[in-house]
Amino acid sequence: MNARATIRIEDIAGHPAFTRLDAITGIVFDLRYAGTNNFDGREFYRGIDCAWLRVEAARGLERAAAWLAAHHGGHRLLVLDALRPQRVQEAIWADVAGTPSQIYFAEPARGSIHSFGMAVDVTVLDARGRELEMGSGFDEMSLKSHPVLEAAQLAAGAITREHIAAREMLRGAMAAGGFDGIPTEWWHFNLGDPATIRREFPRVL
Repeated sequence: MNARATIRIEDIAGHPAFTRLDAITGIVFDLRYAGTNNFDGREFYRGIDCAWLRVEAARGLERAAAWLAAHHGGHRLLVLDALRPQRVQEAIWADVAGTPSQIYFAEPARGSIHSFGMAVDVTVLDARGRELEMGSGFDEMSLKSHPVLEAAQLAAGAITREHIAAREMLRGAMAAGGFDGIPTEWWHFNLGDPATIRREFPRVL
């Protein structure tokens, strides 16, 4: 890792390339790794403020939220994870390496796009503030969570057409913001080409 291309999470607040989540119009956030409501039941973000994105991703998320409001009145985006420092990615990897859950996390040496502030985990709230049913939960490491397998999971009765419709609403909003999804997690979206991000952007430690 090139030390010149890194920044400590403790220094984010003074860095002009990053925006805090509460400055983004049209979203709410509940960072699941800041508490115990996550796959590991651990407070990965204890003592650090991870409610940040790079300004490019923040602007994209604001566009996504505006699209959602315009096309599905009353619905809002709920951010479940945003900036995830390298130190947290390493802690997660220590728990999942060598297990079936390994495929859901980037190996730390390669780097998670979350650690560059250019990825976001997100779902949709309805007009009453309830999370839409997506057929599987956030960080549910099962085939039901894989967008690429939705047709097969629908045919098997594991998810419903309503679940797929909710995911398509989310994907429509995120696409309007310039984000791309991934094959294995309905909640995860990147802004920009991952290889370019890893090569050109500073990693947050």
